[in-house]
Order: sequence, then structure tokens, then C-alpha cells
Amino acid sequence: MATLTCSVAELQSLLINNGGNTSMATETAKYICGRFDAISNNFLDTNHAVDNTYLLFSSYLVFAMQLGFAMLCAGSVRAKNTMNIMLTNVLDAATGGIFYYLFGFAFAFGSSSNGFIGEHFFGLTQFPSESFDYANFLFQWAFAIAAAGITSGSIAERTQFVSYLIYSSFLTGLVYPVVSHWFWSSDGWGSPARVDPETLLFGSGVIDFAGSGVVHLVGGVAGFWGAFIEGPRIGRFDHEGKAVAMRGHSGTLVVLGTFLLWFGWYGFNPGSFLIISKAYGKSGSFYGQWSAIGRTAVTTTLAGCSAALTTLFGRRLQTGHWTVTDVCNGLLGGFAAITAGCSVVDPWAAVICGFFAAWVLIGCNILAEKFKYDDPLEAFQLHGGCGVWGIIFTALFAIKEYLNEVFGGPIDRPYGLLMGGGGRLLAAHVIQILVIVGWVSVTMGTLFFVLHKLKLLRISSEEEMEGLDLTSHGGMAYEYHHGELELLQKRSLEGTRIDP
Repeated sequence: MATLTCSVAELQSLLINNGGNTSMATETAKYICGRFDAISNNFLDTNHAVDNTYLLFSSYLVFAMQLGFAMLCAGSVRAKNTMNIMLTNVLDAATGGIFYYLFGFAFAFGSSSNGFIGEHFFGLTQFPSESFDYANFLFQWAFAIAAAGITSGSIAERTQFVSYLIYSSFLTGLVYPVVSHWFWSSDGWGSPARVDPETLLFGSGVIDFAGSGVVHLVGGVAGFWGAFIEGPRIGRFDHEGKAVAMRGHSGTLVVLGTFLLWFGWYGFNPGSFLIISKAYGKSGSFYGQWSAIGRTAVTTTLAGCSAALTTLFGRRLQTGHWTVTDVCNGLLGGFAAITAGCSVVDPWAAVICGFFAAWVLIGCNILAEKFKYDDPLEAFQLHGGCGVWGIIFTALFAIKEYLNEVFGGPIDRPYGLLMGGGGRLLAAHVIQILVIVGWVSVTMGTLFFVLHKLKLLRISSEEEMEGLDLTSHGGMAYEYHHGELELLQKRSLEGTRIDP
């Protein structure tokens, strides 16, 4: 909302010219402008309150995704590792909270700074400021721990507990914040919100609105290196190299986690506008940022729905079954893909996004089995593969009008290639993919390799057979009778499915 102003000098002149004496006109003008300014300030205060409330509510929704991750992960692993994966999800949030508070937010958004890394706000000093309030920190922290949660799924069921603490601290304290600085901070070299439009990457910057690259690709690539360096779980591939199904123990928890993540995505994508009380064009119009937020919620929904249905029939053709867990992963793949362009594409394009995201996920899973890559949550395939597709999709379908409304800046900002906007936005997005893969590979790949060499990464084969719940956490998540437990352990040793 534009600031309302009242000039005492102009009002005084007007009163004098209409027959008033000078002293009376002065006092009257001061009084009227004083009341006018008070009303204007009240409007501004209300604006700040509305925007901060909107951002806080969005933060709560994004944080609720942690519960979704926890349920999805728990249902996707075998029963003997349930306690372990649940605890890692709790500690992703707790460890990430401390390290993002100390370092992460400063590295990500500590303006003014250079294009590579932020330099201010360590430990939230100088908060609140004209640029950031506490709601901004909470929202960005929820995003940081989402990236860590993605990684934990890739290395589930075979990782030492101490490794979770180390990688989670490193990812949320340094690796993820640097990437978010590049593409979301006003100082970042690839950001579409740079102060000087002349310095925008290819005249556009990277349009990664809610993080198909910044969050999903970062978490997916980090998880890839952990899972690749550790190697597959015992029994995942037989002596001939053929894949052996090691399904999770609870489809119920998978579905519950999926719906919780779906719910949280309405904070993840629409919430990334950060403010809601902004008019587009003439003030007082029915159309404004609130409309764009609604459109973003719709595109998010349609991409997920399209991906779910495509996966349903695609997997039916592959396996002959209607598989709920595959459909859930397909749905989440559609969400991961639309996250980059959710605010700048039309709803019909979101349907296309979800359709292709499903096939990207199916294709990545086929390749994973071919190369004997084991990811219990399909996290790299889902968040990495579909995240890359989402980045490319945005460069193809972004609408010029929406880009100008959401990001402002130059009116000739490049837009989607298939919408007639040329290839400059696509070039910027290809660069984003390359630098994220490179940065995360160098940092997280090196970290996981060092942990492996120090024998701090993978648990022993005996512990893996027994299950982490028994060997590391003092007991199973579920109560079994003695005979049932012996049967579970026998099946585990044989490398077969151990659904209780």
C-alpha cells in the first residue's frame, strides 16, 4: 500500500487563500495533517501485521511438513528401523534450528553482502530490521530443515546415528544457505530480485520461486551422495544383481505422511510470496497479490493431482497393480516439480508439469535399479529428478505478465521459451542446475566420503540385520511376542520382506 501524505505548507496556503488568517490556518493545517498522519500510520501498522501474520501462518504450515516427512519415512522403512528414522526427523528440525539460527540465516540473507554468501544477522543480531522480522527467520528455517529431511530418507536403514547429526548441521548451517543466497537474496548472483536490474543473470535471474532447485535439488543431490557412498542395503539386490523389493512396513503411514505434506505445501508455495497485502496496478482493485497466491495454490494442487493419476496408470502398465505408495510418491513428485514455477504459470500448464513429473520419477526409478542405486524413500529420484524437471518446466512455461507482477523489475524480463519469451530464461536455469549439482556434490559428497573413511557413516552388517531400533535405540517401535520377533529376525537374515 502506498504511503498517505499530508503537507502542512500546502494545506496552510489553501486555507489562507480561502479567507483564513495565517495563525489560524497554520494551526488548522497542523491539526488536520496530524490526524491524517495518524490514520496513515495505522494503515501501515495494519499492513505489517497482516503480512507478518500471513508469513507466520505459512511458516506453521511448512513446519507441519516435518510431521509429514516423519510419517512418510516411517511407513517407507521396515518396522525394525522405525524408531531410528523418526528420531532423525526430530533431530533434523532441532539441529537445523540451532545451526540455522547461528549461521544459516546470515549466510542466506545477511544483506548487504557479496553475491556468494551473506555477511550479517549471525545469531539474529540486529533483529527485527526494516528488511526482516522474526517471521522471516521462522519461515526460512522451515525450508532449511525440509532440505535436511529429504536427505535423511536417502540414507535410511543403514546409517550411523552420529552421521545424521553431522550432515544435518552442515547442510542447514552452510550448504543450503549458500544456495538460497544465490537465488533468493537480493544480493545473490542468480537472484531475480537483484537491486540493479542491469546485473540480472541473462537479464532475468533464476525464477525458482519456492525451491525446486534451492530446496528439492539440494536435498536430493545431498541424499544421492550419502546413498551412493554407503551402497545399497543388504539384500536389496540379489547375487545376480536383480532388484529385490524391500517395501516399507506401513502403507497407512505413507498415505498419512503424503496428505500432511500436501497440506503443508500450501504454506510452502503460496507462502513464498512472503506478503499478501500488495495491489497490482491501481490501488483498490479486486486483483492483487492475494489473487496470485490463490493461483499458486491452484497450480500446486493441479500438478500434484496430474502426477498422481499419471503414476497410477503408468505403474499399472509396468507392474499390473494399483499401488498406493507409488501414487503417493508420484503426487509428491508433481509438487516438487511445480514448486519453481507455481506463481508464474497458468493452471493448464501445471497439469502438464505434473504429467511429465510422473514419467520423470518412473524413469529415474528404472535407472536407479539398473545402476543398483538404493534409496528407500526414492528421495533423489523424486526431489532431484522432479526438481530438475520443475526448473526446466518454469523456463518453458513462465508467463510474462505474472513475472512482472511477482518479481517486478525490467518490463522486458525474459519469460518462458514456449510462451514466446526466447531462450535466455532457459539458459539461466540450466546454469542453476549445474551450479547446484556442483556445489552440493563438492560439499556434501566430500563430507559423506570423509565420514565413510572415518568409519562413521555406515553401521555394521550385524546391526543392519538386527535393525537400528534394537541396536541403537533401546527397543522396537512396535511390541511383538517372542515368537514373532524371532520370525522377523529370521526373515531379515534371509534378506526377504519383513512386514510384521
